[in-house]
Amino acid sequence: MATMESLIGLVNRIQRACTVLGDHGGEGMSLWEALPSVAVVGGQSSGKSSVLESVVGRDFLPRGSGIVTRRPLVLQLQKTEQGQAEYGEFLHAPKKKFTDFASVRKEIQDETDRITGKTKHISNIPIHLSIYSPNVVDLTLIDLPGMTKVAVEGQPDSIVEDIDNMVRSYVEKPNCIILAISPANQDIATSDAIKLAREVDPTGERTFGVLTKLDLMDKGTNALDVLEGRSYRLQHPWVGIVNRSQADINKNVDMIAARQKEREYFESSPEYGHLAHKMGSEYLAKLLSQHLESVIRQRIPSIIALINKTIDELNAELDRIGRPIAVDSGAQLYTILEMCRAFDRVFKEHLDGGRAGGDKIYGVFDHQLPAALKKLPFDRHLSLQNVRKVVSEADGYQPHLIAPEQGYRRLIDGSLSFFKGPAEASVDAVHFVLKELVRKSIAETQELKRFPSLTADIAAAATEALERFREESRKTVLRLVEMESSYLTVDFFRKQQFETEKQEKSGNPSGPNMDRYTEIHLRRIGSNVSGYISMICETMKNSIPKAVVYCQVREAKRSLLSHFYAQLGRREKEQLGSMLDEDPALMEKRQAIAKRLELYKSARDEIDSVSWK
Repeated sequence: MATMESLIGLVNRIQRACTVLGDHGGEGMSLWEALPSVAVVGGQSSGKSSVLESVVGRDFLPRGSGIVTRRPLVLQLQKTEQGQAEYGEFLHAPKKKFTDFASVRKEIQDETDRITGKTKHISNIPIHLSIYSPNVVDLTLIDLPGMTKVAVEGQPDSIVEDIDNMVRSYVEKPNCIILAISPANQDIATSDAIKLAREVDPTGERTFGVLTKLDLMDKGTNALDVLEGRSYRLQHPWVGIVNRSQADINKNVDMIAARQKEREYFESSPEYGHLAHKMGSEYLAKLLSQHLESVIRQRIPSIIALINKTIDELNAELDRIGRPIAVDSGAQLYTILEMCRAFDRVFKEHLDGGRAGGDKIYGVFDHQLPAALKKLPFDRHLSLQNVRKVVSEADGYQPHLIAPEQGYRRLIDGSLSFFKGPAEASVDAVHFVLKELVRKSIAETQELKRFPSLTADIAAAATEALERFREESRKTVLRLVEMESSYLTVDFFRKQQFETEKQEKSGNPSGPNMDRYTEIHLRRIGSNVSGYISMICETMKNSIPKAVVYCQVREAKRSLLSHFYAQLGRREKEQLGSMLDEDPALMEKRQAIAKRLELYKSARDEIDSVSWK
C-alpha cells in the first residue's frame, strides 16, 4: 500500500502547490484538473457529510438544516505513521495546525461566512483542507453543496441552478471520479446524485454509488436490489454505509467507535452479512484510494504530456518577457546593449519598409515640399509694381546703363529667401516622423517592456540625437539657399541677353535702349527673374530631400544611439543596475512563471519516478 499512498500523496502535494500558485487553468486544462480526484455529490440530507466524516474518522464538518456546504471543500487526506498526532491544515492559514477538530469545523464555517456572509448563498471559491492522520488513506475528496429542488426562504431564486452548475463544473471533467451519495430510505430512481451521474457519465465508469441510511429503512425492506446492482448497475460495486445516528451525534460518539459499530451492523445483518466485507466507510475509503491510484497510473502518460507542453509554454513566456539579469556589471552592460540593438533593429525596419512609418518621410518630399514651394509668393514679389520699386531703389540717383544689375540681384535675393521656409519645414516634418518612429519602435520592442528606466533612457538618448541631426540638417538646407544667393548661374542670363538682341535685330522695340522704367521693360525683368527662380525651385525640390536624408535619416540609421553607447562605457555598476530596474508587475509575473515552471518540472520528475516503483 505504501507505493499507492505515496503516489496519491504526491498528487495531493502537487494539487496543493497548484492552488497556492493559482494554477487552475485558463487556456486548456490545468495540471490541477489533469490530476484525478473524487467529487462527492448528493442531495441535501443524503448523508453526504456523515460519509466524509466516516472516511476521515473525525467529526469535523459543520452541521445544520438546509444548505450547510456553501463552498466546495477540497479535502486532501494524507496517511501518516502510527502514533503520530492527527491535525488539519487550511491553505488559507498554512502555518497553523488544527489539532482540535471542533476548531476545524469552526474554521470551515468562518471561512465560508467570510466569502458568502452569514446568508444561505453559495460560492464556487473552494476551501482547501488537508488532514494528516494514521487513520486515513491517501485520498482527495471534494465535498460539494447538496443538490436541491426548490429555494427556501433566504436563498436566491437561482440557488437550484447555481448549485447544479457548480456541481457539474466538477463532475463533467473527464478526470473526476464521482462519488454519488443516495439515501437507502428513498427510491433510487429519484436520487439526485444518480440522475446527475447518469447524465455526465452514462457508461458509469467514473461513478461509485454509495447507499446511506440502510439502518433507517422500513422494517421488512432492504436495499439488496441496489447494492447487488439489479436496480441500477454501475461498473463499480455499490457500497452501503451506516452513519452515526442522531443520538450518537448528540452523545459525541467517537468516529472510530462508530466505524466498529458499522462493521458489527453489517456482519450481524441477515440481509447484508454476505456483503459485509464490501460494505462500510473503511472499505469505501480503501476502494476509492485503490481506484484513484489506478486512474492516476493510467493517466500518467497524458499528465506527463500536459506537463511537458506547459513547461514549453512557460519557457517560451519567460523568453518573451526576459530571463533574470545577472548582477555583475559586464552582464548588465551586455544586457543593455542587447536591448539597444533590439530597439535599433525595429527602428531600422520602420525606415527601410519592413514596418509601417518610413513611407511618411517620402510623403514629406513628394507632397508637402512641392506643395509648400507652389505656395511661395513669387507673383507678389515679381509684380510690376514691386519690380519697379526694387529696380528704382537699386539704381539710386544714377540710372543703370545697359541692364539693372543691382535690381536683378535684389529681386533674385528676395525671391531666394522664400525657399528658407519650405526647407526648414521639411527638416521639421522629417524630424517629427523620426520622433514618432522612435516612439513606435520603443513600444514594439518587446525586450524593453521589462525595463522602464532603460526605456526612458533610450527614448531620451534617441530624442537628443534626433535634435542634433535636425540642427545639422537645418544648417545644411539653409546653406543650399545661401549658396544659390552667393553665386548666380550666369549662363541663364546670357541666354536671356541673346534672346533680347535677336528681338532688337528683328525690330522689336523692347530692347535695352528703351526707357528703363517702361512697363514692357519692367515686365521683362520680372519674367527673367521668375524664369531663374523656377529653375532654382526645381533644383531645391531635389537638393533639399537629399540634404535632409543625408543629415537626418542616414544619421539616424547609422548613429542614433552612438552618444548613448559612449556614455554607457563610463557608467558605474550602480548606474547600470538602476537602468535595469524592472517594472515590479513584470518582476512579479516572472517570479510567478518561474515558480510554476519549478512546480511542473518537479511534478514531472516525481510522478515519473513514483510511477515506476
